[in-house]
Amino acid sequence: MPAFHPIPDTLPAVPGAYVLLVELAEPAAGLTAGRYLYCGSAKGPGGIRARVGRHMRRGKALRWHIDRLTEAGRVLGAWVFPGGDECALVAALSHLPVPVPGFGASDCRSCPAHLLAWPEGAELAFRRPGPP
Repeated sequence: MPAFHPIPDTLPAVPGAYVLLVELAEPAAGLTAGRYLYCGSAKGPGGIRARVGRHMRRGKALRWHIDRLTEAGRVLGAWVFPGGDECALVAALSHLPVPVPGFGASDCRSCPAHLLAWPEGAELAFRRPGPP
């Protein structure tokens, strides 16, 4: 399993994918309290560090579905996959429940959502996308 990064300073500034861990202490954004995993990609300037750093900031412009969740909850950190693909991460985590169909996947035709619930006791059975 890749390393968990609780702060953006330790993240690589390269393109790739990430799994963001968000905790809701109370119901918000149409979701119950709990832990959620958001699978995203970072292909622009600054790569993974810039994108995950944005998710961790408060008071940002609300552009994407995930922005409402990160403002309502607390981003605990992220697992990163340089050169990875967000849809491959969703597929690897497909054993987890989808709390809101289509959440974060408006530009994706193959994934039920890019947000997954992480129930207490559930294993994170993802591995780095690509050949083992």
